[in-house]
Amino acid sequence: MMKQLLKNLVDITAQRENSRLAGAVITGLYELTKVKQIRVLDIFSLREEMFVQEKMYLNEGHLSTIAEHTEDDPKEPLGNYPAIVECIRQHKNEHYEIAADGWHVLWLPVWLHGKVNTCLEIRNPHAYDTSTLELIDGIFGIYCNYQSLLDYSERDALTGLFNRKTFDEQFSRHAFALAPHEAHSLDSNERRNGGETKAHWLAVVDIDHFKQVNDQFGHLYGDEVLILVANILRTSFRAHDRIFRFGGEEFVILLRSTTLADASKIFDRFRQHVQEYDFPQVGKVTVSLGFVGISQETPVVILGHADQALYHAKKNGRNRICYYDELVTSGVLSNEISTNDIVEFF
Repeated sequence: MMKQLLKNLVDITAQRENSRLAGAVITGLYELTKVKQIRVLDIFSLREEMFVQEKMYLNEGHLSTIAEHTEDDPKEPLGNYPAIVECIRQHKNEHYEIAADGWHVLWLPVWLHGKVNTCLEIRNPHAYDTSTLELIDGIFGIYCNYQSLLDYSERDALTGLFNRKTFDEQFSRHAFALAPHEAHSLDSNERRNGGETKAHWLAVVDIDHFKQVNDQFGHLYGDEVLILVANILRTSFRAHDRIFRFGGEEFVILLRSTTLADASKIFDRFRQHVQEYDFPQVGKVTVSLGFVGISQETPVVILGHADQALYHAKKNGRNRICYYDELVTSGVLSNEISTNDIVEFF
C-alpha cells in the first residue's frame, strides 16, 4: 500500500495542467481504494445561471475524458444536483448521502477563490470504511492544495486573470481550439443565418489614455481601473473563453467557436460595457480592440495581426474595434508584419 501511495503522489505532483491533474487524482483514488465510480464535474456560469457538465468518468478502472466540448454536449442545471447546491450554500467541503439506488455517494467540491468550479462525485455500492474515508480525504486535500498552486502560477496577481505565461502555454498547445459549451447569447435580430461558419478569434485590448489615469489620479486608482476592466471582461465572455492580462493596460481574449458577425457584436458589446461604466473617481474610461481569426499561422503572426488592428483602432479615434482581415481587404493594412510590429507588440 505504501509503495502504491507514493507512486500515486508522484504521479499527481508531476502534473502541470488541471485536466491531467484531475485524471491523476481520480486514477490514484481508484487504485488505492477500489471505489467503483468517480466523476469529475465542471461547474460554470452561463448568462448568470449555473450549470454542471461531466468532464471525466472513471468506472471500475476505465477512465473516460471529454477532451473537447461542443455546443451540443449535455449539461444540467446546478439545481439538478442538490448535494452540490447544499455544499455551496453552506460552504461545506464534503457531503455524504445514500442515493435512491442504494449506492453510497461522496460529494467533494473543489473551492478556489471562494467559488466551486469542480466537484468530485465518488460512488460505491457499499459503505466506506474509516480507513478508506481517511485516504480519500488525504488525497483530495493534496489535490485541492496542488490545484491552488497551479492556479496561483497561472494568474495575474492584480486582476486574477490568466497571465502571459499561461497564454504562451495554452496557445502553443492549441487549447484555445476546444469548442465552447454554448454559443454566446445574442438577441435574435443579432443572429446571422445558421450556415455561417464558426471560428476561433483572438483579440488584443488596450485601455485608452491609461497613462493619463495614472498621472492624474495615481497608481492606486489606475490599479482599480485595471481590476474593474478585468471584471467587465469576465462578465462579457463565457467561462470557456479565455482572458489574459499581458501586463500594463493590455489584455488578450481567446473567443471560441463563434461566427464573425457574432464575434464582432460580442467584442463591441464589451467595448460598450466599458464605455458605459462609471469608474470611481476616474469617471469614464474607454478601450480599443483589434481582433483576428485564429489560423494555422504562428502565434507571433496571429498576435501581430491583432496588434496591427488594435494600433489602427487607437490611431483612428480610439474607443472602437477593428477586424484585421477587413482592414487588409480595404487596403488600409498590409498582411505582412514588419520587424517593428513584432518588437512593438512584445
